[in-house]
Amino acid sequence: MRPNIHPTYREVLFHDTNADAYFIIGSTISTKQTKLFEGKEYPYKVLDISSASHPFYTGAFRQKSADGRIASFNKRFARFKR
Repeated sequence: MRPNIHPTYREVLFHDTNADAYFIIGSTISTKQTKLFEGKEYPYKVLDISSASHPFYTGAFRQKSADGRIASFNKRFARFKR
C-alpha cells in the first residue's frame, strides 16, 4: 500500500439534534468543530436525523398535516377571499 494516501480514522462525536442523542463512532469525516463529551474532547458533527430519530427505526411516523391539498390552500389564502 502507498503511504500517506488514506484519511485519518478516528472517533467522532455525532449529535442527532432531533432526538438530542450523541453517538461516538469511528469515522474518517473531517470536522472543524470539537466538543467535550464524558471528559474527552472529540471531533464534533451535527446530524439532522439518525437511527435515534428516523421514523423507520423508531416506529413513530410523523404526519405534517391531516388536511388535504385543497383545504391547506384555502386555509393559506383565506385572507384574500372577498
